[in-house]
Amino acid sequence: MNYNRILLKLSGEVLGGVKGHGIDPDAASYFSHEIKRIHEKHVRIGIVIGGGNIFRGAKNATTIDRVTGDHMGMLATVINALALRDTFESSGMKTRVMVPPGITQLASPFDRQHALELLDRNVIVIFAGGTGNPFFTTDSAAALRASEINADILLKGTKVDGVYSADPVIDPKAVRYETVTYRRAIEEKLQIMDLSAMALCQENNMPIRVFDFTKPGELYRAVSGEAVGTLISI
Repeated sequence: MNYNRILLKLSGEVLGGVKGHGIDPDAASYFSHEIKRIHEKHVRIGIVIGGGNIFRGAKNATTIDRVTGDHMGMLATVINALALRDTFESSGMKTRVMVPPGITQLASPFDRQHALELLDRNVIVIFAGGTGNPFFTTDSAAALRASEINADILLKGTKVDGVYSADPVIDPKAVRYETVTYRRAIEEKLQIMDLSAMALCQENNMPIRVFDFTKPGELYRAVSGEAVGTLISI
């Protein structure tokens, strides 16, 4: 494996399967299979997963305050994390869910030193609950946790095979980039991650690779160092 320690960021819709909402057992099983391939190679794995398959935020519920909606979204990520934990454990992979202090009593409060110790013991650590603060997305949580656990790279699994100059579904002339600089991604607003997450990765020189997680074996190839998807770096 090219990377010893990774932070994998995925949207909640990945767990929703074809419908994109709720928790699809087949999607969870696929997720577990892809993770186990690299876990067996002793890659240290941290995961941040969104909650969009359960709740997409207050913007879709006008009677809910933004802060309340963000807190609901945080809890949705905890639900997904608990589902993944049990799925991984049933496949023989030790897993721990960590959340920001004060979010819930269903998981361990985040502690950087403890997280590093767990990773060194090859325990998969799922960081749920975002950053614990409203107005910050799970992209920001992924960028933050990746830096805190000294990850070699932040891998963002999506449903497309990289970053394009435009939406490839709408624009047939859209070009896929093999590499993009942080600066260009921010200036052109390429929608890789939100701007605060991109800025944090740039500040900490945390490379990001965007790839198609729905393609079997693509995660394994990404961790092996193959040039799948798009690499964002200096």
